[in-house]
Amino acid sequence: MTLPDIIAIDGPAASGKTTLGMRLAEKLGYLFFDTGVMYRALTWAVLDRGIAPEDESAVARLAQEIQIDVRPPSKPDGRTSDVWVYEQDSPDGIQRDVTWEIRQPEVEAKVSIVSAYAGVRKEMAAQQRRIGLRGRVVMVGRDIGTVVLPEAGLKIYLDASVAERARRRYQELRDRNQPADLEVILEALQRRDEIDTHRAVAPLKPADDAFILNSDQYDADQVLKIILDRLADSPEGQDTPS
Repeated sequence: MTLPDIIAIDGPAASGKTTLGMRLAEKLGYLFFDTGVMYRALTWAVLDRGIAPEDESAVARLAQEIQIDVRPPSKPDGRTSDVWVYEQDSPDGIQRDVTWEIRQPEVEAKVSIVSAYAGVRKEMAAQQRRIGLRGRVVMVGRDIGTVVLPEAGLKIYLDASVAERARRRYQELRDRNQPADLEVILEALQRRDEIDTHRAVAPLKPADDAFILNSDQYDADQVLKIILDRLADSPEGQDTPS
């Protein structure tokens, strides 16, 4: 038996999805695909072209015009994947590696606006699906198992209480010697949860057949072990690496 070709990990902000996804992909030799990078890449392209992020129609048009690709990391510079933007209307078919550009503060400040548009989410979901169907991928997001790849062989919904998620993010920032206010972080996560779970397009929720794991009582090593054990016990997972 073989491993599921596609593994989807969904869940709220700061639930540990990225850590689990990265470690699971490394363990299995799969591509780690954090779908949030696609919205960042589009936001970068919006700003690069001088489009106002608040101009929904212009942003949605651009989402239709450019192609974003996510590939295995090509450089040992700390990246977990390569993020490329292909500008289809460019006369010379320019491809740009924007892996680090999408982490700029100006992108961070506008990505929530861009990612909320229904037209953008539709186009990005189609592009995420294109990449995911290549297989051998661990995809992390908020609507992978419900919208983007409902046929994923394993769907995980990683959850944690908002208080625990705030505590983890606070500690993460402190460990990086960055300023952190627990109450501010908690309020921001509560607002993000409200937006994610009540948006009209692809609201955050577990897929009907998802494995739901609340990680409040587990650290990252324990969460990974739980998922690897589940893979090993499943009909498709008998060849799971130990």
